[in-house]
Amino acid sequence: MTSAIDAVNKQAVAAAFSRAATSYDTAAVLQREVGERLLGMGLSHPGQQVLDAGCGTGYFSRRWRELGKQVSALDLAPGMLAFARQQQAADRYLLGDIEHIPLPTASVDICFSSLVVQWCSDLPLALAELYRVTRPGGLILFSTLAQGALHELGDAWQQVDGERHVNDFLPPANIAAACHPYRHQLTADWQTLSYPDVMTLMRSLKGIGATHLHQGREAGLLSASGLPHCRLLILAGTGSFLSVIIWFME
Repeated sequence: MTSAIDAVNKQAVAAAFSRAATSYDTAAVLQREVGERLLGMGLSHPGQQVLDAGCGTGYFSRRWRELGKQVSALDLAPGMLAFARQQQAADRYLLGDIEHIPLPTASVDICFSSLVVQWCSDLPLALAELYRVTRPGGLILFSTLAQGALHELGDAWQQVDGERHVNDFLPPANIAAACHPYRHQLTADWQTLSYPDVMTLMRSLKGIGATHLHQGREAGLLSASGLPHCRLLILAGTGSFLSVIIWFME
């Protein structure tokens, strides 16, 4: 059982999200809802140093700062990081990859990463990096998409040109396996968003930069309509750990 998805073209991912920086917050309805839920899971933690890993526009970096935290905002996309800086969302800004976080070991109290690690090539490596930079007694909060997300869109594409054009997200079992070295708990939720047609959904995805997926995807024009519901499987994992033990808990 592998824990890595098909090869991720990270340069293309970074470019896509950079292009979407100015439109992201108005289109990212799901991201805000999931992120707020995730943030709420860490409100009781007293730690002051927060890493927003995959900060995007800095929306949640700013939310953490409003709670009195010192925030380091990390993102792979230069355009997103520049936008976050313009918004004065964080205390410092780091251009980099969650799989190779440019921070010293045990340097933050809380790692927060909402709907980001699905873009990683190696989930166990990403989790190990989040663990590495978090202090003993700290907290790790993450959420990710799992296999089955956007399957209605994939079905619609397949009717047009025989290709699915949708991310190969990891199965829940693989995500659980990546967490297996640590004490953990994962919660799974089905989230349903309604759209009048496929093109409205596609415009929403373009608005958040999620149109480039993995290497090997063929480009195409989707003109079909009639996708009333797009069901997204969200796996929300939260965690605190003491010493060398990570505890992912609800």
